Amino acid sequence: MQTSQKHHSAAGLHMLYPQVHCSPQFQMIDNKNGFSDTPSKESFFTLESSTASGTLPSYDSPSVSITSGRSPFSPQGSHSCISDPQPSPENVYGSPLSAASSYVYDEAGVKSKIRELEDSLLSGDPKVEEYSGFSPAAGKSWNWDELLALTPQLDLKEVLVEGARAVADGDFATACGFIDVLEQMVSVSGSPVQRLGAYMAEGLRARLEGSGGNIYRALKCNEPTGRELMSYMGVLYEICPYWKFAYTAANAAILEATAGENRIHVIDFQIAQGSQYMFLIHELAKRPGGPPLLRVTGVDDSQSNYARGGGLSLVGEKLANMAQSCGVPFEFHDAIMSGCKVHREHLGVEPGFAVVVNFPYVLHHMPDESVSVENHRDRLLHLIKSLGPRLVTLVEQESNTNTSPFLSRFVETLDYYTAMFESIDAARPRDDKQRISAEQHCVARDIVNMIACEERERVERHEVLGKWRVRMMMAGFMGWPVSTSAAFAASEMLKGYDKNYKLGGSEGALYLFWKRRPMATCSAWKPNPNQIV
Repeated sequence: MQTSQKHHSAAGLHMLYPQVHCSPQFQMIDNKNGFSDTPSKESFFTLESSTASGTLPSYDSPSVSITSGRSPFSPQGSHSCISDPQPSPENVYGSPLSAASSYVYDEAGVKSKIRELEDSLLSGDPKVEEYSGFSPAAGKSWNWDELLALTPQLDLKEVLVEGARAVADGDFATACGFIDVLEQMVSVSGSPVQRLGAYMAEGLRARLEGSGGNIYRALKCNEPTGRELMSYMGVLYEICPYWKFAYTAANAAILEATAGENRIHVIDFQIAQGSQYMFLIHELAKRPGGPPLLRVTGVDDSQSNYARGGGLSLVGEKLANMAQSCGVPFEFHDAIMSGCKVHREHLGVEPGFAVVVNFPYVLHHMPDESVSVENHRDRLLHLIKSLGPRLVTLVEQESNTNTSPFLSRFVETLDYYTAMFESIDAARPRDDKQRISAEQHCVARDIVNMIACEERERVERHEVLGKWRVRMMMAGFMGWPVSTSAAFAASEMLKGYDKNYKLGGSEGALYLFWKRRPMATCSAWKPNPNQIV
């Protein structure tokens, strides 16, 4: 990448989000002191890598109250605290969809509901309007020499947004001018927004040159070796809790959903290095009366395959060895293919097993109705519904980039990844070479993809929980409250991280925050017996 390594000052840089106040219906969980009955007054927050009763209130409850309780194992919602005043996308629970009536799946209805929610999210987008004051005097054009001379005083975020606005308007000369200015302001070893700015500027340039797909593929796997990529993924896994949040919360939900079952089958659509199931096996070994038979079906992804230097057989061997050492009967089934290509016969489902399906930061990669008539995102959900699973766990980034117009998507990416880069900054020095490499090879590729690519080449297509709820319910699922034990386990895990990480619960879902920015959600789902699809 042709990003600047030189650190430039930015005296006028604004790093603060708009002031946000959490609804009292959204309860926060203090990661140092456990559960709190009032929202925290402190500032409030995906990444891929290798390395435990009671329930939250039901979805019918207008508020959420998480009660304290001990986790049964050793730990390793509608009013989301979003930084804009738009109507919450989770308010779809007030719609007729939440009724318990039987009805047939209507694909046109799904598209209509998603489109309606999208319009609500983007109407008069305040995040875009926030940057509308940075422009030349009336009747004047940009003076690039003056701007270059003023770079220490310019607000980097505003310059980024103006560059994106020019791209969106098709004003390529102005866009190139802003990219030249940005090159003097960004640095991969600078502040969080300077580092992020380096990759976003690269995305803008790639979009202008029509080379987004090529750059994305180069960033994805061609530069580092598999061993190096594994080490970079490991760095992010250790310094950020995003994947541990997914593993911890999902494992706790799985353990509760399968309590008392003698044969458990977990289907994971992004098993990566299998680390989540090392912990799950360890906990199943402690079950009174002896452990159950555990079967794990892993769906592979190209990045994990490249990083581990081999197929899923390596993951199966590692988990089998762990299970044997813990005395847990174990079977492993691999599905060596993209989730888009998975069909029932690939999953190794057999009668007599309690089936659980896990989607850890992966469903947003499945193309939906806006990309392909096949609509693999909803097709996959219908396939899972047909298995009659005991539980489905869904962990996703809380970001809205799927069908957003380019400028809104750019600003949302800027907002979301500023928080992520701030959270990384809290764990490693800015000149740390491992951190720089990890960001370049594990985060930058996603950012470039969201900015530079479109249609089938744009695979990073995140949706907020409100939109996932619509999809899940239209596919025949009903929300199931994430248990107190899952919240407790995640809270215990966060004690090893910066105090700015917070947990929150709303409408039965568990949220992970960095300061006041919701970064990830964990929700649980069960087949709706009253719905025909």
